[in-house]
Amino acid sequence: MAIELAPSTTSARARTWPLAGAVAGAMCISASAVLFTLANVQPVTAAFYRCVLPLPALAVLAVAEHRRDGPRRLASRACSALAGFFLALNLVFWIHAIADVGAGAATVLGNLQVIFVGPLAWAVFRERLDRRLLATVPVVLVGVVLVSGMLGHDGTGLHPVAGVLFGLATSVTYACFLLILRRAAGHTPYVASQLFDATAGAAAGALLLGASSGGMQLAISLRSLMWLLVLTLTSGIVGWLLITASLPHMSSTAAAVVLLLEPAGALVLAGVTLGQRPSLLQLTGAALICAGVLIVARGEARTTPRGSSPRRPGPSTPASRAN
Repeated sequence: MAIELAPSTTSARARTWPLAGAVAGAMCISASAVLFTLANVQPVTAAFYRCVLPLPALAVLAVAEHRRDGPRRLASRACSALAGFFLALNLVFWIHAIADVGAGAATVLGNLQVIFVGPLAWAVFRERLDRRLLATVPVVLVGVVLVSGMLGHDGTGLHPVAGVLFGLATSVTYACFLLILRRAAGHTPYVASQLFDATAGAAAGALLLGASSGGMQLAISLRSLMWLLVLTLTSGIVGWLLITASLPHMSSTAAAVVLLLEPAGALVLAGVTLGQRPSLLQLTGAALICAGVLIVARGEARTTPRGSSPRRPGPSTPASRAN
């Protein structure tokens, strides 16, 4: 006999699983900066391989989704591909920032999307701004400044000014990527399919950038390829599948704040694996970022953001399939 969950239990799970998925995804992709550093290839080349290598696995998952739920709308696929172009720009700018300010600080500077996501979502999509979430932004930004190493003289970077500029460009393109990808997703059952389209668009964008700048170098060492394969599994497949599934069920600002767990994790990993020892100020900044995420977590656990209700069974979403 089937056992039905009480409505309150189902509602609680519907509110908490997107947050848990986003947190898990952020921790998976927190190793990306370290892995890019270990791969030690040119920025455009690294971005291209980061986007090409996950495509076979994502294609298999996307075909399975199409067989189960039918084909996606062409407009949604085009929107995901456009998001991918911004991802390519994001990766190139970010890898430049890693070289200038170090893996941990570059990841933090590249995650200032929290400044841009909320206002852009309100201006373009008329998404309501949550005052509680907005109140966490100053706290998180103080943490970002501390983690960046710009205060004091004990940061981990060699070119902090250039790194900050590249980090700012990374954040703007990251905000555009998140907003467009979230808009393309809606409340559909397609996760792997839209991530495949976005990743393919990013690969095409990286190839275009490489051709225009002359920085593309497809011949890389076996060691570099192995590190990029690890990056593919942790970030390109597992991490972003979790994040892509969670984005439509969270407010844009909440998602942007939760993803700031990535730089905090990157700071720790950079210290452990690359010897980029964070200062006390940087560790304090990481703690402030985590505090901001906890505030968001409490808010997301209490209420489902407007416009992000859980999927309901329909012709393309069988009731037996877990959300």
